[in-house]
Amino acid sequence: MGMSKSWACFGYPLSIFFIVVNEFCERFSYYGMRAILVLYFRNFLSWDDDLSTAIYHTFVAVCYLTPILGALIADSWLGKFKTIVSLSIVYTIGQAVLSVSSINDLTDHNHDGTPDSIPAHVALSMIGLALIALGTGGIKPCVSAFGGDQFEEGQEKQRNRFFSIFYLAINAGSLLSTIITPILRVQQCGIHSQQACYPLAFGVPAALMAVALIVFLLGSRLYTKFQPQGNVMGKVAKCIGFAIKNRFRHRSKAFPKREHWLDWAREKYDERLIAQIKMLTKVLFLYIPLPMFWALFDQQGSRWTLQATTMSGKIGAIEIQPDQMQTVNAILIVIMVPIMDAVVYPLIAKCGLNFTSLRKMTVGMFLASMAFVVAAVVQVEIDKTLPVFPGGNQVQIKVLNIGNNNMMVSFPGETVTLGQMSQTDKFMTFDADKLTSINVTSSGSPVTEVLHRFEQGHRHTLLVWAPNNYRVVQDGLNQKPEKGENGIRFVSTLNEMVTIKMSGKVYENVTSYNASGYQFFPSGVKDFTINSTEVAPGCPHDFKSSNLDFGSAYTYVIQKGSDGCLEVKEFEDIPPNTVNMALQIPQYFLITCGEVVFSVTGLEFSYSQAPSSMKSVLQAGWLLTVAVGNIIVLIVAGVGHFGQQWAEYVLFASLLLVVCIIFAIMARFYTYVNPAEIEAQFDAEEKKQGAGKDTPHSASEPVSQTNL
Repeated sequence: MGMSKSWACFGYPLSIFFIVVNEFCERFSYYGMRAILVLYFRNFLSWDDDLSTAIYHTFVAVCYLTPILGALIADSWLGKFKTIVSLSIVYTIGQAVLSVSSINDLTDHNHDGTPDSIPAHVALSMIGLALIALGTGGIKPCVSAFGGDQFEEGQEKQRNRFFSIFYLAINAGSLLSTIITPILRVQQCGIHSQQACYPLAFGVPAALMAVALIVFLLGSRLYTKFQPQGNVMGKVAKCIGFAIKNRFRHRSKAFPKREHWLDWAREKYDERLIAQIKMLTKVLFLYIPLPMFWALFDQQGSRWTLQATTMSGKIGAIEIQPDQMQTVNAILIVIMVPIMDAVVYPLIAKCGLNFTSLRKMTVGMFLASMAFVVAAVVQVEIDKTLPVFPGGNQVQIKVLNIGNNNMMVSFPGETVTLGQMSQTDKFMTFDADKLTSINVTSSGSPVTEVLHRFEQGHRHTLLVWAPNNYRVVQDGLNQKPEKGENGIRFVSTLNEMVTIKMSGKVYENVTSYNASGYQFFPSGVKDFTINSTEVAPGCPHDFKSSNLDFGSAYTYVIQKGSDGCLEVKEFEDIPPNTVNMALQIPQYFLITCGEVVFSVTGLEFSYSQAPSSMKSVLQAGWLLTVAVGNIIVLIVAGVGHFGQQWAEYVLFASLLLVVCIIFAIMARFYTYVNPAEIEAQFDAEEKKQGAGKDTPHSASEPVSQTNL
């Protein structure tokens, strides 16, 4: 044991404050780096989306697997304090290596603004990420368990409150960093060429990690430090193995049964170790259903963000982008943790309900499952507003008249008449095999047949102009634009080629009576300039788009007006999203409440039910459930593609509901233990056996429960 804790503050050991600040800085550092990692892969290392996402998810999964390594080092070799210090150093080095790997001028010898040797950067960043994964994962189980160690017997209430504050620090760190790091990334920097400042965006987290380490070291003299107790996990594994072997040897009816399968290890191992392993296996058994919670929880970043891209981000006066919705989770946690602790739990206790840890966790799972039911309802609402896109054997066509005469277009089963500069209200859907003939004509001119092989499963625009000219353009959009952006394309009716510049993007050489491809823009009004040789002098070149919302697509037709100047007409291809993003708040609220009662309680439960020599190991076991949850998502996303997104949400909700019921039944049969008390009884018995030889009286003295 370390020194006694005479230092206290608000009834908490002073050392706690160092640990909480350390955790805040560490999480800021980790999430700050994670927030821009995919962008760094994509834009700096120029990997494609799939590779970037795969490497990113692998990195996250590894970060949740390395805790086992850290826990083993801490519980059996270095002790928690030294493990945290040494792995924090590894971590800081990793962050520094990563930020060096993003310095363009490292290999950019010809100063053209792109690195000459990408492999050098890739190698460095992978080394950096490996060190970070080892560091962040390794210290994770130790920091929370080390915090719990600072409390003495009888301080359970403060200790539970500590796990809440600890969780608050995690989320405050992640919230601030997800807001701040992207701001750093868009700064420009560089020695020879200015570009997005990844070294700064990665460097700030590296510096913060160094701060976290220094803060942690400052508290060194105040900490209670337990000595590691030899290779715990080795002993546990051997003891379990021996018990199973021994049980198997004595499987005939001749041998009396023993109360617990681990009691078969009695021949070789002492009662204390067996009692500790019983506590460990009891909790680990309870953990089996938990990954399902994390499988749902981790979809906020992926599926729910994709859902937000089909919604409108205008909430009152403010506009939010789809990927900013995730911060709702962190904001709500920072609000909900104190409310739960100070209001909800005391109220439940006042009502005379015993809201035990495992009951809290069951309620947490139920809430998360309900969040997905709400997500499914929102999805159904969105689906009602989504345009119908063509199926696999269908073709969709709309007609856009870009000439000055009325045009008639006849399809199998219907004929459309269009005035000048107008289009059909919507896309017409045809089965590919039934689309036999299409004819174009205007009054007093011969009929022309449209000869074109329409690609199945796609939308097409049929451009027509007098007397009977046509051109078929494949739209290339058969879903809503990604990230809630808006697609815009230009059609020119001028004789020469034109080039259009719109808010930083260029449409080069749009030919006469033809359409450009779509380019995509976030919400707001966009400025564009048209460069053409055909305009009268003194005509304006600068134009403004309409105020773009979210997820729409437009065709802008450029024509010459009567005064010889250019005019632009806007036609809607895909209507903007109408369902408001604010509708996602209820599901975020439910899953956050679920997280608060599930996750904070899980940390605290894992600590309180673990024997002193295995505190870090059980914290690692808890983090392992997160890793397995991540893996479930990767598998489900890879295997099952539902026709309907809401069906997938309902599937996940029902899976978690089933798991929740199983967990509730398992929890009914769990009996809570007080590891310190059990270990004190063993201490007392050993003392008795040691003392009984000299003084016959000592054995009869009652062991008082109060001072244990």
